[in-house]
Amino acid sequence: MAPAPRLDLNLLAIAVALLDEGGVSRAALKLGMSQPAVSGALARLRRHFNDPLFVRAAGGMAPTPRGLQLVGSARELLQRFDAEVAATAAFDPGSTQRPFVFAMSDVGEMVFLPKLLERLGRDAPGAALRSVSLRPLQLAEALESGEVDLAVGYFPDLKKSGFFQQRLIVHHFVCLLRAGHRLQGNRLTQAEFLGLRHVVVQSEGRSQEIFERFLKARGLSRQVALTTPHFLGIARLIAKSDMLAAVPHALGLVYGTAANGLKTVRLPFESPRIELKQHWHRKVHKDARHIWLRGIVSELFNDAADEW
Repeated sequence: MAPAPRLDLNLLAIAVALLDEGGVSRAALKLGMSQPAVSGALARLRRHFNDPLFVRAAGGMAPTPRGLQLVGSARELLQRFDAEVAATAAFDPGSTQRPFVFAMSDVGEMVFLPKLLERLGRDAPGAALRSVSLRPLQLAEALESGEVDLAVGYFPDLKKSGFFQQRLIVHHFVCLLRAGHRLQGNRLTQAEFLGLRHVVVQSEGRSQEIFERFLKARGLSRQVALTTPHFLGIARLIAKSDMLAAVPHALGLVYGTAANGLKTVRLPFESPRIELKQHWHRKVHKDARHIWLRGIVSELFNDAADEW
């Protein structure tokens, strides 16, 4: 059997207007359409349902039983659309209970989470905040499906078509050393940098790749004593040894204190820069909730407001 022809849903509003106004001319005036256009729409509805739908009566047009059934369903559908879809054009953060989900690295959590937790807790108190760490392919899929709202930090893989990005802040690298290390001063020489044994972090966060590419481009080879996927353990490792770790400076500020038995020193060369951005999928580019959330992120994290 041949499939039934699809109904043009634009015709539903015309059917409702015909019942409410009781005639083609008055329905056309209400809808801002020409009378021939409304007459043509009624003809299409009649052909689709194989029923007159509206017939001449005293004072205008009256619905047939099939027409009355059509308008009842059409009115319900249009009202539901207005309530559930059209109404979402506005977003009320104070009443939302949907969680905000961010993809961040562990260092990114240090930089972004405290301010976000404070601000979202104030403006959207009913919504929880979640931070997730995903591999590049998983992250792209999660952003597209809506499981993740924003990826905030350094995500070089999210450059393909379908994704938007906005630069937020630029960070750099510093070195972590034991507080009582024999090397003094606030900046290493290149000989000191290359002469020490290094702890290298290869985490799911991709910022360390910038530093590795920087060294390779300059033909600099370090003495790597330990490679680890985690930043969490390096504070104790450095504090108990004479090793060195080059880390994003936000991590250096958190860990590089006398209380942790550590200090931060500058690199012997100008540090490579880490551009931290927010990334989102094009599917939510015009979404009111998402526009509001991106506005909060860009307001909190920019060059002028960067507390780091």
